[in-house]
Amino acid sequence: MTPRQFLKLYQYDARLVRGGYFSSAPLTVEAGETVGVVLLNLGGPERVADVEPFLYNLFMDPAIIDIPLKGTLRHVLCRWIARLRAKKVGKDYELIGGGSPLNRLTREQAQALERLLNRRFGQPAGVRFRTYMAMRYWHPFSEEAAQQMQSDGVDKVVLLPLYPQYSKTTTGSSLLYWWTLEQVGEIPRWPTTYVFEYAAHPKYIQALSERIDEALQRFPRQLRQEVHLVFSAHGTPLVEMKQRRDPYCCLIHATVDRVMTYRRHDLPYHVSFQSKVGPGEWLTPSTPDKLAELAQQGVRAVLMVPVAFVTDHIETSFELDIEVREEAEQMGIAHYEVMPALNCHPLFIEALAEVTVAQLRLPLAPEAAGTSGDGAVATQSYPIRPLDELPRYHPKMRKTRCHQCEHITEARCWIPGECEPESKVSPAGSRKEAPSKSSLL
Repeated sequence: MTPRQFLKLYQYDARLVRGGYFSSAPLTVEAGETVGVVLLNLGGPERVADVEPFLYNLFMDPAIIDIPLKGTLRHVLCRWIARLRAKKVGKDYELIGGGSPLNRLTREQAQALERLLNRRFGQPAGVRFRTYMAMRYWHPFSEEAAQQMQSDGVDKVVLLPLYPQYSKTTTGSSLLYWWTLEQVGEIPRWPTTYVFEYAAHPKYIQALSERIDEALQRFPRQLRQEVHLVFSAHGTPLVEMKQRRDPYCCLIHATVDRVMTYRRHDLPYHVSFQSKVGPGEWLTPSTPDKLAELAQQGVRAVLMVPVAFVTDHIETSFELDIEVREEAEQMGIAHYEVMPALNCHPLFIEALAEVTVAQLRLPLAPEAAGTSGDGAVATQSYPIRPLDELPRYHPKMRKTRCHQCEHITEARCWIPGECEPESKVSPAGSRKEAPSKSSLL
């Protein structure tokens, strides 16, 4: 389906924000069946020559760029903007190797996830798992994934976003596109379920904390307790939160809150948003503005934590690690580092496997399959339950909020007894408690 064809079919409705294009109930899987797990991601140009068509596809998506233009007028405008932007953006990609690493890294994640799913859950239950990549704006597109799934004899489907925090502009856009392809008969209709969010999955949280610890080793030992953590997420227009009630901002802050609770608030931390485009008002503070504020306060050591990006791509490898680094150094931040994305961190792959299996009723209960032993702390054990059955954290538990917080939602809570304010459960594996230095937005 071309972007122009999709644009003709597009119509905004609440499912784009709340989910509901597919059932979120778990699918029953019989022994001998094949489950296709579709990893939904942004995609990226693998060569400089791909940059212009990639940008055109992105600009044409009404779920991410909502402008009152349709048909030929929008097509012409987006072609012109893509051609104009490709000149600069192409140079950015040249600085990180001539193309985006996102597809390669997503492919590695898919392969690691397929191995783990089959070893831990599939083989004991007599079920086969196959993983596929469905990129939104560049190859392999959803149509290509579906064609391969049909050839492989897939019986049931789990749509798994590589976006832990739901937004209409990311997960929502990918789900809508897959659903639209089904409606017009371009891909088969399989029994399908999907994952809405996993912003507070304990292994995702632990993986982020471990990546932070790894990155802190780059700082001089005497400075490590003075490092400010800046959790940087891709921004969205403020209207998405204020008018459409997009849960993204709340879920970003929920992830940060869980990470810092896990770490016992050992370092000062902040949340910011990057990659703003256009004249409209976006979520604030912007990442450059937050760094400027910290520099004015005399902060000289900053670790950037790409909290919403689970795969390295241009926004981590170029924007944060080259462009923003230069700005930070000019501001006087002498020690600036960027945490690598999770990529194939074993605990993150475990988290993906568990949120996938949570949406399935297998012949053998997940708990009977045992654990994989890749580093999760034993005291963090929890049942793998359908996501809709998990409680949400109590709103009073989350201290990390933006200054414009709409209190839209809280993240799903996986660990029993941790969801209420009166809970006495301590985060497993956390460091010795240190006085809080938090800077909460």
